[in-house]
Amino acid sequence: MADVKQILGDLNKDSFVTLLKKLIGEAKYVQNNPPDLIPEEDRIVNHVLEILNPYSTKNGGALIINHVSYTPNRGNLIVEYPGTDPKKVVSFVGMHMDVVPANPDQWDFDPFSLSVDGDKLRGRGTTDCLGHVALVTELMKKLAETKPKLKSSVVAIFIASEENASIQGIGVDALDKDGWFDKLKSGPLFWIDTADKQPCIGTGGVIPWELVVTGKGFHSGLPNKAINALELGMEALKEIQTRFYRDFPPHPKEEIYKFEAPSTMKPTQWFYPGGGNNQIPGECTIAGDVRLTPFYNVSDVIKKLQEYVDDLNANIEKLDTRGPVSKYVLPDENIRGSMSISFEEAYSGVACDLDSLGYKVLSKATEEVVGYVEPYSITGSLPLIRDLQDRGYDVQTTGYGIMDTYHADNEYCLLVDMSQGYQVFASIIAQLEDLYI
Repeated sequence: MADVKQILGDLNKDSFVTLLKKLIGEAKYVQNNPPDLIPEEDRIVNHVLEILNPYSTKNGGALIINHVSYTPNRGNLIVEYPGTDPKKVVSFVGMHMDVVPANPDQWDFDPFSLSVDGDKLRGRGTTDCLGHVALVTELMKKLAETKPKLKSSVVAIFIASEENASIQGIGVDALDKDGWFDKLKSGPLFWIDTADKQPCIGTGGVIPWELVVTGKGFHSGLPNKAINALELGMEALKEIQTRFYRDFPPHPKEEIYKFEAPSTMKPTQWFYPGGGNNQIPGECTIAGDVRLTPFYNVSDVIKKLQEYVDDLNANIEKLDTRGPVSKYVLPDENIRGSMSISFEEAYSGVACDLDSLGYKVLSKATEEVVGYVEPYSITGSLPLIRDLQDRGYDVQTTGYGIMDTYHADNEYCLLVDMSQGYQVFASIIAQLEDLYI
């Protein structure tokens, strides 16, 4: 173990910061918010390849590199340092090359260029997740430079299109479908896309939903002739939320896994046709999501939400109203208010196996490098990992950015944290070498 750790040494901080500066300089072009902002992840891929290609097998080096694209300018990158035993592997996966949008007017510094403030490395993507792209790139470069003889192969997968679930077939889902993950089942798989230097042992499922409410519009001076879609939507949503929290209350295992929040169902956006203040709207749309701890089933929740809506439509007269003429049925006109609910792509959360080899080596490495182990869980969602776990992968998650800056203005990470992350990776590889016979 000591030999491998000594060979890998410490993070080359100058090289790391130089690469990260190039990556953050591309952040403007990898913002992911379609249809307005379509990321070009190959801008990131090109910088990583500039570092790693000299060590590729095509150039006489040790690294097997595959650039896999499913649509122009939006590639994924799979990098492997081969070991001597084809049945043993450790993988670092999930470092995504897109970022959430940033409005420079709301930042104290330029989000699209790396700035250094003492130990702070500032810019969009430093924590989520370009900092991790640079970190794992440095790890793979060091392996290729030093060429330690390892039993287990070390595989890194840098992915596209993580920050928007509405577009499929570009990133990790397509890679999995095409078999790029298959060989990773024979060893621990570390998903590197969380923060705070500790094992993240639980994540949430996510169910994006949209509730379309239909009433009857009319002049505000004659509210008795209208079915106010806003009032109907507010009362219906209140009832839906009440039933959700009755059927999916806090779960006892959430305390064991230290979840910061239980399952939630809430609105996040509201749309209506517009018009003047003197117009009662006849329709509106409420959108939001469910965040579900992994101890509940996503399909069960979707079924229940549909049942709630069906029941409300059948009993619309029983909903609470607002004021003396507020109503959701106009019998003389044979008009009933109604609503429909639809769902986008949903993901299940994961509760990592705390008895697995992956967790044991991650926990030991964290204690060794950081000085303590305090695992935590969040209802943030990561794609695919529950599916991988269900199919037998030893999935663990961790990361070395700052959780409070995730998707936030003035994002930053700490160089000392990233340096410790590199040491954790080195310790994991070394421990597995000692454990594998």
